[in-house]
Amino acid sequence: MTGLKIVVAGASGRMGRTLVREIAQGHGVTLTGALEAEGHPDLGVDAGTLAGLQPNGITLTADPLPLIAHAQAVIDFTRPMVSMMLADLAAQARIVHVIGTTGFSAENENRIQAAARHAVIVKSGNMSLGVNLLVALVERAAKALPDYDVEILEMHHKMKVDAPSGTALMLGAAAAKGRDISLDKHSIRSRDGNMGPREDGAIGFATLRGGTVVGEHQVILAGSGERLTLTHVAEDRSIFARGAIAAARWGHGKKPGLYGMTDVLGL
Repeated sequence: MTGLKIVVAGASGRMGRTLVREIAQGHGVTLTGALEAEGHPDLGVDAGTLAGLQPNGITLTADPLPLIAHAQAVIDFTRPMVSMMLADLAAQARIVHVIGTTGFSAENENRIQAAARHAVIVKSGNMSLGVNLLVALVERAAKALPDYDVEILEMHHKMKVDAPSGTALMLGAAAAKGRDISLDKHSIRSRDGNMGPREDGAIGFATLRGGTVVGEHQVILAGSGERLTLTHVAEDRSIFARGAIAAARWGHGKKPGLYGMTDVLGL
């Protein structure tokens, strides 16, 4: 086998299967392991077969230790608890850990920061090139239009468990950075009942869930007499998989630290 040796965590999920298919295309990487949770019904199933490909000889397993020991990177679109465990293992093995998981608490973030002292961790709420460019544009627009109200609307498939999405929070953080304010102190996550007039400087979030929507995000800057809307629509999960693979390749050989897709893409 040739190419960067990658383990895919959550290999039976939507993103996991997409990653297996993208890795099979080449990209200078090789699949060497596929992880799933203990007791999952797909344990023991060939990862290639599960992804709709020819069998590749890599079966899903619940034990990460032997896989991490022989890998150079692990790509992880799972749950916060799993991601933290993998960050610890990546730090011990000194391999690249690409995290596409969202929904972390402040305590979770601190633990990942600690692991990044010993491993290259590339973490992003969204791995696509288009979204990361959108983040840069939102920061610039929020700075250029300081008196405009900022509202962020996102929609995802009905199985997504966290809200707002990691991407929506990235966009909110970009708007806050552009205005040199704290997102935590200015974000409005829900509206119900008589809340009174909108507060100046607030950054609002609205969340929609339904169907099989891959991901849609709008950042609305509403001023007096006009409205600017910046939009990104994800039509296929392969954009996230390709970004994650690029992040793994970029991180190999780098110094330990916590990086983002803006580092990978040079934005």
